[in-house]
Amino acid sequence: MKSGTVRDAGSRELKFQALADELRRGILAGTWAAGAKLPTEAKLAAETGLSLTTVRRAFDDLVQARIVVRRQGAGSFVAGQVPVRRRSKLAVGVLLPDTQLYYPRVLQGIEETLSAQGVGLQLSTYNYEPEREDAGIDFLIDSGVDGLILVPTLSGINDPQQRVRELAALNVPVVLLERSLMDLGPGDRTEHVCSDHQGGAYDAVQHLIGLGHRRVALLTRTQTPTEPAIVAGYERSAKDFGFAPLIFPVQKRDWEAGATERLLASLRNAHITAALVFGDREATLLEAAARRAGVSIPEDLALVSYDDELADLAEVPLTAVAPAKHRIGKMAAEILLRRLVEGDDCPIHQVRLRPRLVIRESCGAKTPSVQHDKE
Repeated sequence: MKSGTVRDAGSRELKFQALADELRRGILAGTWAAGAKLPTEAKLAAETGLSLTTVRRAFDDLVQARIVVRRQGAGSFVAGQVPVRRRSKLAVGVLLPDTQLYYPRVLQGIEETLSAQGVGLQLSTYNYEPEREDAGIDFLIDSGVDGLILVPTLSGINDPQQRVRELAALNVPVVLLERSLMDLGPGDRTEHVCSDHQGGAYDAVQHLIGLGHRRVALLTRTQTPTEPAIVAGYERSAKDFGFAPLIFPVQKRDWEAGATERLLASLRNAHITAALVFGDREATLLEAAARRAGVSIPEDLALVSYDDELADLAEVPLTAVAPAKHRIGKMAAEILLRRLVEGDDCPIHQVRLRPRLVIRESCGAKTPSVQHDKE
């Protein structure tokens, strides 16, 4: 469980209730199956930063609701049959790949919007495992939701159009979040709210070119849904600003296995003075490799990262492309609620929000004396 979820709960909600609700959502989403042992109270207290008393009250709440059972000397377990709470209001189902890093702020935007309208929320996650998606959607449908906000897998599958047709055929309205059939252009009839990742990458390169760099490289984390749009935006910027693109596609396991030294050497050999790095963790690893090699950030190498989740925590705080995560969640919920009220009279919404660029130290914009005139 991600500790920030509980600590960011609204001030009007008691902390133990926030933790109980988070555990309840995890149980209903299948994070812990019927009969599964839950984390100990001590472990949850350490993970969330809450007191042991607060965690114990959360467990007491779930025991009273017959969702959790305590077994003396063994721990706390999910009840064999979790009771389904009857509802008398609208409810929206949300399917996310996970609830870490990128999606907590998205989910917060959805929750705030639905809550303000008195609409319930049911959450399911599939941990980036496409084979679990349908089970998650079935769970949401079976729970009686009136509409769905989905982040499905559309990249790396044989027929994305067929997958979208399957989702559109569900018996409730569907709004896609951070997913669309962009390659179809006007042939894409999905209702969606997405970040304009092409625009975000383009703006990052334009910023670095404006600081005097002649050529900007792109370092990516491959096999992610976001990478193709970032590459497309970068390539368009290279064309518009008149430099030869230089792209280093790197798999996640290679980033973790020490590829940064090799990448840094390649950048230096190509006389690159600026780079866009997808995402924050990868840019932070590249910063560390630069420090070990005696390469100064931003004087020798200016960096912009993509995502702005951990960018401000880097040794040299990273200038970053920041998708409007909270706003994306909010707008997806607003569009689905409008669809539920207006039905087919509601026009199809296809929204793209251009990320903003958050300026910090790593790009050199805050250091006017830094000049770059290398080819």
